[in-house]
Amino acid sequence: MVWVDKSNSLTELRLWITKLRRTNCKPKTGIDALTECNKEIHPNIYLLLKILCTLPVSTTTPEHMFSALKKVKTYLRNTMTEDRLNGLSMMAVNRDNKVNPEDVFDDISKRPRK
Repeated sequence: MVWVDKSNSLTELRLWITKLRRTNCKPKTGIDALTECNKEIHPNIYLLLKILCTLPVSTTTPEHMFSALKKVKTYLRNTMTEDRLNGLSMMAVNRDNKVNPEDVFDDISKRPRK
């Protein structure tokens, strides 16, 4: 297990900020910052950025999926395939998103027949 030293981390952070200012680089996401960070020069910052990139932002999506699953999977629909169940669940969770029928038809027409 790797431990992060506070004093070394603060020094690395100052060096990291100086490097970003010198190169005029402004990473917009954690992944962008991780790709800019050199693991050998800033190991503690690299580790912290790696942790930042792997942490979930929130748990609302899984909670929405489980509540939508209860609505979608009724007794009459118990025999549907997993693909259809996933699609219906995603539609139930993302019902606020506008879908253009033309785009759906184009996407379906590009798929091979079964």
